[in-house]
Amino acid sequence: MLRFLLSFLFAVALLPPILLAQENKALTILDESIFPIQEQHAHGSSIVYLPNGDLLTAWFQGSGEREADDVRIMGARKKQGQDHWTKPFLMADTPGIPDCNPVLFLNQNNELFLVWIAVMANSWEQSILRVKRSTDFTKESAPKWTWQDNILLKPGEEFAEEVERKFSELADSGLGWAEYAPRYKDMIIDASHDSKKRSIGWMTRIKPLIIDQKIILPLYSDGYNFSMMAISDDQGETWMPSLPLVGKGPIQPALVQKANGDIIAMLRDSGDAPPKIHKSLSTDQGQSWSLSKKTEFPNTASVEILELEDGRWWMVGNDLYDGRYQLALWISDDEGSTWAKPVYLEFQSDNKSRFSYPAMIQDSKGFVHITYSKHLSEGKTIQYRLLDPRQIH
Repeated sequence: MLRFLLSFLFAVALLPPILLAQENKALTILDESIFPIQEQHAHGSSIVYLPNGDLLTAWFQGSGEREADDVRIMGARKKQGQDHWTKPFLMADTPGIPDCNPVLFLNQNNELFLVWIAVMANSWEQSILRVKRSTDFTKESAPKWTWQDNILLKPGEEFAEEVERKFSELADSGLGWAEYAPRYKDMIIDASHDSKKRSIGWMTRIKPLIIDQKIILPLYSDGYNFSMMAISDDQGETWMPSLPLVGKGPIQPALVQKANGDIIAMLRDSGDAPPKIHKSLSTDQGQSWSLSKKTEFPNTASVEILELEDGRWWMVGNDLYDGRYQLALWISDDEGSTWAKPVYLEFQSDNKSRFSYPAMIQDSKGFVHITYSKHLSEGKTIQYRLLDPRQIH
């Protein structure tokens, strides 16, 4: 018997990491594609739970991303009590201009918002924030939009002052620079003083944090390679910019609030190698942010975070230094001070499949809904997961 046990343990030790990780998969109630695998690029999904119990999703789709003028915002709905998603329908399309990165949410008055970017001049740093609003969104097709506009932000000189102040705190690693190339820090500080550059190019990706009458919408800039918030104190009627969230490559912030009122941003790493999730803190409801710093979590493509009704924090992201072939779920019982070992939504060994850009919400019954991009060699779709947090610890 002892010989058998030792042989078994030795065999387990020789198992590839992929097989061991498959034993640590997150328990899932539903795991389904919102639409069949197809050739067009489909990416950047968002999901919202509507007051009537429906689920509504949105993503961008077309023959490419910023350089493809046919990219538009598509959506699908899962009616309460039904076991299938509707056929995809059009949510937004700026003719002749790529539309990307949709974000769906309800404001404090249960008015539905769709915020996304129109990519002017096929350049991320020329993107314009767009918004649609609806109070008629319970039919099977797309919502009936009652308002469409642009969200125009005008960061002032305080933006440049904050960039200079934060970069003075940032350690100079020297990585990514050459003797004949301009210094990264100097170029960014110089660009921060350009009122035209700091007024456009802000992009959506992740749902807002809603606190009382305040909506804090996370934004990021590929031009500056850091982040900022658009903040509304009137349920989304008007928006003002926060001070920038500065660091070396902190983009696509995901927000969560602590019991003491502080807000934590966990961010994708677009800076120095090795890529790791960044973290920043706001003690004034998102108006200003600490210098972002790398955590110990590997990260290549995306991160999302959610506070559950039971107080736990769930965080989803690509826990890799290379690629997007696995999607991890971390759980914290102490507001992010410590995290359990990850369980996995996706774990592939071929390094060819890609799973990224998760969106995560919890409904009124306590279930968690996650959508993310699923890119395989044969095509692309948006994947949907339904999880019961009471079964995952």
